[in-house]
Amino acid sequence: MSPVITRLIFVVILFEFRLAQEEAPLCQLLGSPEFPLLTKKGDVTIGGAFSIHSKITQPPLSFTEKPTRLTCSSVNLREFRFAQTMIFAIEEINKSDFLLPNVSIGYRIYDNCGSTLSSMRAVMALMNGDEWTAGKSCSGQSAVHAIIGESESSSTIVLSRTTGPFKIPVISHSATCECLSSRKEYPSFFRTIASDFYQSRALAQLVKHFSWTWVGAVNSDSDYGNNGMAIFLTAAQEEGVCVEYTEKFHRAEPEKLMKVVEVIRKSTAQVIVGFLAHVEMNNLLEQLSLHNITGRQFIGVEAWITADSLVTPTSFSVLGGSLGFAVQKANISGLDDFLIKDFWERAFKCNERNGDSMTETAPCKENHDLVELKDYNDDVTELRYSINIYKAIYAVAYSLHSMLKCSNSQGCDKSVKVTPWQVVESLKQVNFTIKNGDQVWFDSTGAAVARYEVVNWQRGSDGSVHFKPVGYYDASLPPIMWPGGNTELPLSVCSESCHPGTRKVLQKGKPVCCYDCLPCAEGEISNNSNRCKKCPEEYWSNQNRDACIPKNVEFLSFTEVMGKILTFFTLFGSLLTLIVATLFVINKDTPLVKANNSELSFLLLFSLTLCFLCSLTFIGRPSEWSCMLRHTAFGITFVLCISCVLGKTIVVLMAFRATLPGSNVMKWFGPTQQRLSVLAFTLIQVVICILWLTINPPFPFKNMSHYKEKIILECALGSPIGFWAVLGYIGLLAVLCFVLAFLARKLPDNFNEAKFITFSMLIFCAVWVTFIPAYVSSPGKFTVAVEVFAILASSYGLLFCIFAPKCFIIVLKPELNTKKHLMGKA
Repeated sequence: MSPVITRLIFVVILFEFRLAQEEAPLCQLLGSPEFPLLTKKGDVTIGGAFSIHSKITQPPLSFTEKPTRLTCSSVNLREFRFAQTMIFAIEEINKSDFLLPNVSIGYRIYDNCGSTLSSMRAVMALMNGDEWTAGKSCSGQSAVHAIIGESESSSTIVLSRTTGPFKIPVISHSATCECLSSRKEYPSFFRTIASDFYQSRALAQLVKHFSWTWVGAVNSDSDYGNNGMAIFLTAAQEEGVCVEYTEKFHRAEPEKLMKVVEVIRKSTAQVIVGFLAHVEMNNLLEQLSLHNITGRQFIGVEAWITADSLVTPTSFSVLGGSLGFAVQKANISGLDDFLIKDFWERAFKCNERNGDSMTETAPCKENHDLVELKDYNDDVTELRYSINIYKAIYAVAYSLHSMLKCSNSQGCDKSVKVTPWQVVESLKQVNFTIKNGDQVWFDSTGAAVARYEVVNWQRGSDGSVHFKPVGYYDASLPPIMWPGGNTELPLSVCSESCHPGTRKVLQKGKPVCCYDCLPCAEGEISNNSNRCKKCPEEYWSNQNRDACIPKNVEFLSFTEVMGKILTFFTLFGSLLTLIVATLFVINKDTPLVKANNSELSFLLLFSLTLCFLCSLTFIGRPSEWSCMLRHTAFGITFVLCISCVLGKTIVVLMAFRATLPGSNVMKWFGPTQQRLSVLAFTLIQVVICILWLTINPPFPFKNMSHYKEKIILECALGSPIGFWAVLGYIGLLAVLCFVLAFLARKLPDNFNEAKFITFSMLIFCAVWVTFIPAYVSSPGKFTVAVEVFAILASSYGLLFCIFAPKCFIIVLKPELNTKKHLMGKA
């Protein structure tokens, strides 16, 4: 049964009891009573709840008989000391002449066995008492006037929520969860320890102080651990500390604990912030020791950093050198004798061994396992949480002293009826000093002032482990006042500290404290240092020169204006080519189309379409495939195009040769030969491209030398020989075609296609001759833009020079599209 369900069941029972109380004036206790472990009667009673045992065994639930009582085991010496300290403080007050002089304080101390379920039973007993008497009048008053406890935040939350509706004050000595600071949810809760709000933020500051900006974080999966870790993570982000991982586990979840151990083993962070309760830290320590995971720097919290029980022969290899915040230690005079000697003699009446003699007393009757504590002599000279219990008891005593209007001469007015809610209001006003000089008061959230020691795990000369204080944290100290009533630190420097983004340059002839601050050069930064450092190769300094930012990556993209313009003209050229091809298909039987070698014309139009489309491969982010495709596609399609033009030129020359008497030249350059020539010229370019791609193909390359502040993402040629071979072969065919067309330009025909081919080749050669110097000198993405422009310009030149005159006659001058006109002399 979960703690939440258990708590709800008890709340329902309490509600039913209250209804029964309204119906009848008499009531009785149902079920068996829960007896306290330690008890003493008094005029007023203070309750206590401690985990004197740390393990609990639930009985089997057969649902056929009444379940037996829970079995507790594994004595917790630390918690038992807390109970002893509570008794010591009460006994000290009862002997006092100035505090509650004629009023005795009693106590009822329960053992919750480290279980929320047992905590609920203890809370109900503290509120209701344990009388069996039937027919007793129900007074509606709690059996205690205040409750001290518990040690852990989760149990304290259950305790405070249960007692909250009855306004019974609860004062915890070590529950630090920030969630308990809500006065709306916990109006009657107080604590003599600070909230984790201060400790969590102090942890982040401690980590930042040592420049540990890469840490891991582990916390208990409880209210204490989850709330504390959430505050730490927020503070760490503000301090610029990065957290590699955040893991959590509960003491009852061994599989999650093993996951945490594996994460720590694989992590690169050498510093671990452990926001863990004492039990979870002990479980983690066992597994880390078992797996021999050492060499990590642990940063701890007050719950475990000074726990003696964690000190074992093997623990120092894991936790040695740990740093953390601990509750300040304090010494309470007289407590050591009470804990070691008086308590056994007066409270338990157990056998006490002293040397070789045995003092005979009554044996321990009920809790025989407590005899294990007979030789208990823990380090009482370094009490930390015990002093908080001492303060809590005295806080209740001082509030009662005020309510009962006590005076040293007349004593206290016992006729005043003290209710728990009055104690709550009185606790808000207490402000006193205990005998060791510590001042006790509660802030608006019911917590004490944050005071911590920064302790370090160190090994002594005898091999023992010591928790050495190496620093202090006190949130109550006022700010330092400077001359003139200022709270800001006065400056007294020759030169002010250099701001981020600048470097220190000593002034000639002056001391080292006098310097000038000069801006860092481009590509360099400084961040609270005296010198500038270069950014990594792919990074550049920001405008303030205080951080390295990734360089802008530049390439010709489809989304920018230049890319959009080139894409438009590419698609527009392809569309025009398709329109021309459609027009030629429609008029394929006309003399003009037949006379101009329709087969080569259609092949030329197809190759021109590919020439236009291949320019798209030059736009966009370069990749391995696009780099290889763009140059090979360009080379092959243009060779196919020029081969078709060359074929048409040769056909024109051969046709006029064939008109000479006795000439039989056309049989050597018929349709079959034309196709084979185009195929042969194209295959040569295909072979060149294959060799280029096989030996040293183009590849994407980050050019960081052309511009310092940005990266040019481009396609490296791989083999420059391959690139210039492709271009050279295209140029060779173009020059050959131009020469042949030039020779045939004055042949006597009304429609001599050679002169149009001459103009097209002239434009083609002019474009590519001017391309070479522009390509070499263009920076960055403009290099690609120049190449795309050359492709488009030469493609448009071929399309317009060769096909525009034909389309003009077909569409606008159809009367000229006759065989008679075409055969006429120019």
